[in-house]
Amino acid sequence: MSPVSYDEALRFWYGRINYEQRSPKPADLKLDRMRLLLRLLGDPQERLRVVHVAGSKGKGSTSAMLATILREAGYRTGLFTSPHLCRVEERIQIDGQPISHDELSSLMTDIIAVPGDSRPIAPSPRHPVTLSPDEDLKISLTFFEIATALGFLHFARRRVDVAVLEVGLGGRFDSTNVCRPVVSVITSISFDHTQQLGDRLGSIAMEKAGIIKPGRPAVSGVAASEARRVIEATCRERGSPLRQLGQDFQYSYEPGHITEASDCRPHVRVRTASRTWPQMELNLLGEHQAANAAVAVATIEQLQTEGMTIPDAAVAAGLAEVRWPARLEVLGRRPFIVLDCAHNVASAQALVDTLEASFPPGRRLLIFAVSTDKDIAGMFRVLAPQFEHVFLTRYQPSLRAAAPEQLADILRGTADLPYTLCSTAAEAWHAARTAAGPEDLLCVTGSVFLAGELRPLLQKEEIANCKLQIANCKLA
Repeated sequence: MSPVSYDEALRFWYGRINYEQRSPKPADLKLDRMRLLLRLLGDPQERLRVVHVAGSKGKGSTSAMLATILREAGYRTGLFTSPHLCRVEERIQIDGQPISHDELSSLMTDIIAVPGDSRPIAPSPRHPVTLSPDEDLKISLTFFEIATALGFLHFARRRVDVAVLEVGLGGRFDSTNVCRPVVSVITSISFDHTQQLGDRLGSIAMEKAGIIKPGRPAVSGVAASEARRVIEATCRERGSPLRQLGQDFQYSYEPGHITEASDCRPHVRVRTASRTWPQMELNLLGEHQAANAAVAVATIEQLQTEGMTIPDAAVAAGLAEVRWPARLEVLGRRPFIVLDCAHNVASAQALVDTLEASFPPGRRLLIFAVSTDKDIAGMFRVLAPQFEHVFLTRYQPSLRAAAPEQLADILRGTADLPYTLCSTAAEAWHAARTAAGPEDLLCVTGSVFLAGELRPLLQKEEIANCKLQIANCKLA
């Protein structure tokens, strides 16, 4: 077939079922389509050296740390993450550069060329594939399955030295779980996606532990005892050597401090069974990021054991240079403007702890939107005591976004916090920005989709404010 254009590629991609926009049912999660698609594409995942990262929170940040460290060590490094903030190409990067429009179009052409009726094609003997007799592969593929296939193809064709893959949802039935990784990483386990993964930490841990492969090592940052027991049992059953936070490695954390005039970055010191690492600067705020850094360092030690050459200087540079937007990202001062993606109770707690530890006291205003399948009341119980007013809104467009009126009903039953209803995220931003004084702090959180919608607007206004301040200084 003739190559498709970039616009045609996006139309095909966005025409698929997208479980980031509507929640999947447990029966929707399976690997048969993914394995068959990759088989038809030549099994590109089999040609990759993979670090596979799962977790309830922290998996994106840890993946970014690992990719930056490996890049600093001189390895051509692929990074696959989800969801994206502003541009879909952000999901598939090599050495920090997103996939280009031309590369995306070329790879999508190959995916679109896959025949819909693919049952005559024999799947891998290791992984039998069963499609229902009336199922058309190309029609039934999901948005995330196509994203995963694009990532595998891009990394294989560009011959990356190592690919860091972030799990999308869960682990056991996630589309990325068709690889045989050099090391499997589980950053943390807390309550999230309970409709799909279960409402007990043990059942959630079982889904995350699905990425652990027989005989391949694993690194875990899981703290909760119920979840730890599941990770330990899975590794014993599969003969997978395990390194655990709190047992095989620890960390200490020195908070960073953000002021109007300057920033003092946080620092982390990691101690493992083999050594104590020197204190290292961290370019991400919060003790939860120090825990992620410890998991990253333990993973690097495991990769060194597997034969990869990763100097100490690369580890230090990677932690100091890592960028992961919308994770307690400071986008303005006077007032402070903080953009975050906290979307469950644990990440909301990490957010308020970091605001307390790293920012000066003052009045704090909140812009909040969230998905309907989250523990909204639990998040409000954590956030409400830290803020004087909340602007309730929704992100666009998504069937999962909770309506502002629904959020108000939950808030009234949970906490005594004044609120303003805003029909759009942009309206909420302008209302909050008008209400904020120069000594205040304005925080945007609740969903990566809200952060992605508002980040370009916040950046544009901050650039305009900086230009105005420079002009005023010249006039003075």
